[in-house]
Amino acid sequence: MTSNDADLLPRLRHSTGPLHDRIEALLQLEAPMPLARYGRILRGFHEFLQLWEQRVRFALPADLRPWFDERRRAALALQDLQDLSIPEAPDLRQSARDAQALIRMDSPAVAIGALYVIEGSALGGQVLVPQLMRHLGLRPDHGARYFHGFGDRTGALWREFRQLAQQQVGPSEPAIADALRGAAQTFEALLQTFAVLEARPLPSSTQDADSRASQALV
Repeated sequence: MTSNDADLLPRLRHSTGPLHDRIEALLQLEAPMPLARYGRILRGFHEFLQLWEQRVRFALPADLRPWFDERRRAALALQDLQDLSIPEAPDLRQSARDAQALIRMDSPAVAIGALYVIEGSALGGQVLVPQLMRHLGLRPDHGARYFHGFGDRTGALWREFRQLAQQQVGPSEPAIADALRGAAQTFEALLQTFAVLEARPLPSSTQDADSRASQALV
């Protein structure tokens, strides 16, 4: 590993740390939750990702698009929504659309920075799935597809992404700045997408003691 290999990801992590903390506090995936809240979180991710994935794909170099297509997860969230009969959420659809304007997806390095956020969230999903299975009765093939993602392959895929990110962004400070911006803007867009969760109270976990999940990072 070169010094450059060890440089980009720590810089991304450091620069977006406060934003990461804010989205964690907003989603509260570490707290008990009823199925209704879980469903709205899933809905928000699907509404966001179905737009975001198209934009990332377009911004990436053509030779990376097949690689990216194999990692897309919006379809997994949609399958969960269908399996659980989660209702449509016009408020989340609109907030996800509006949030796209916060991401200026104007270079491959920005796309790599944006990918850092969603690829990293897959690691947190691995922590959440056992809780979903235990408390909500979900399975990796029913209701928890999105957070299960690629299962046992997730760690290897993350390491692959780390290597590719460094190769694509390289040592150029302008490119690194683009990657940092892409990551920060993606976090900001997720915060805007999910802000409506605070505006619409959901049933508390005490009303649905068996409907809870915890321990995941976004």
